[in-house]
Amino acid sequence: MAIDPALKEISSIFTSNGKEIYLVGGAVRDMLQKKKIHDWDLATNALPDEVTIIVKRAGGKVIPTGIKHGTVTVLYKKASCEVTTFRTESDYTDGRRPDKVEYAGKIEEDLSRRDFTMNAIALRLPDCKIIDPFGGAKDIKAKTIRCVGNAAERFNEDGLRPMRAVRFASQLGFKIEKNTLDAIHGALHISIKVSWERVRDEFDKILNSAKPSQGFRLMEKTGLLELFLPELSFCRGIDQKGYHEYDVLDHSLLACDYAAANNFSHEVRLAALFHDIGKPSVRELDASGGGAQAVWTFYRHEEVSADICRKIMNRFRYPNAVIDKTCHLVKEHMFQYTDKWSDAAVRRFIARVGEDYLDDIYRLRRADIFGFSGKNPDYRSLKQLVERVNKVIEAGSAFTVKDLAVTGKDLMTIGIPSGKIMGKILKELMETVLDDPEQNTRDRLLEIAGKIFKERG
Repeated sequence: MAIDPALKEISSIFTSNGKEIYLVGGAVRDMLQKKKIHDWDLATNALPDEVTIIVKRAGGKVIPTGIKHGTVTVLYKKASCEVTTFRTESDYTDGRRPDKVEYAGKIEEDLSRRDFTMNAIALRLPDCKIIDPFGGAKDIKAKTIRCVGNAAERFNEDGLRPMRAVRFASQLGFKIEKNTLDAIHGALHISIKVSWERVRDEFDKILNSAKPSQGFRLMEKTGLLELFLPELSFCRGIDQKGYHEYDVLDHSLLACDYAAANNFSHEVRLAALFHDIGKPSVRELDASGGGAQAVWTFYRHEEVSADICRKIMNRFRYPNAVIDKTCHLVKEHMFQYTDKWSDAAVRRFIARVGEDYLDDIYRLRRADIFGFSGKNPDYRSLKQLVERVNKVIEAGSAFTVKDLAVTGKDLMTIGIPSGKIMGKILKELMETVLDDPEQNTRDRLLEIAGKIFKERG
């Protein structure tokens, strides 16, 4: 295997001091799949104090980033890596971290504490001998995720491991071995102890994989979806015949897959997954056309979906900016353009969505349309809207209050006080300009504002 020269140099520092050093974890897994590696996790029989002495003597630096568990960060020349002393772990009362960590004498003991066989392979440095006591290389070749030892024990030690299993399946396109898959449901009471931030990290990695639906379907099958995203699990079986070929959950997963396949932003992928999540709450049976033609309706589901989306994302502790953008996209995803739209209607669409969000709302709409059937449909209507929007923008129209030819200070010069009344008048002036852009002059808007104030003041 081709080893980075810097990694070889770091390993020689340890071996020249009589210590063993191994590359471990995801880096070895990736190398066996002939992928490039970027992060180095090393394991050694040197104790943390010995690592510090060895590295500093060679001119490097050591940061005690995880000294409680025997881990330090080594900075050597331009390279950086995590170095952990061989260890064993026991007692996981919080469902995430071991209560007891003991240093071990052999790499095999260290590998035995790891989650999956594909992550329990070590590469001895610098001779590149593979240490694989649990058949991880064979499982990688077979594209199989299998727990090290007893799956139930591994999952009960760390409640995040079930999420990691489905995330790896989604990321790598692997299948989860039956005993490992069956053990996930029995560990849900441990998984619920894990912090929402850590679950979110795994959720995001599923969302950013090539085909997120694979991970979410595994979450559904194992009970993880109902545990962490019950609102999404409620979408299963919500029929949409007459509008879609699929129920709400399958439709949403298809939309999410489309967003991933086209490398759309993280917020668009989130919005694609959650855009219809309010449908179970608002659906009603419309039998106005006769019993045989009765269909389910989902009026104003986009507003409810946006509210539910915000609750979910707050629960997962997403940054406010990500929450606001995603929820805005969800709320505005329901637009049905026809060539009968007036220019004023197009301007109102731009004003409602916001110029900065237009490209993403188009992307979300494409994903939504794809989710109707799972096939690439005709996007001519959307393309026509894009052309009209671009034409209106090029004309220099006003779409926000900031684009008006008057400000609050201007309104104060004609006696309009600041506060709610001023806000309402500015909003009405905005509506006037959206109807007729030629009204957007200082004199004309002051005249209109004065009349409104006189009538309502």
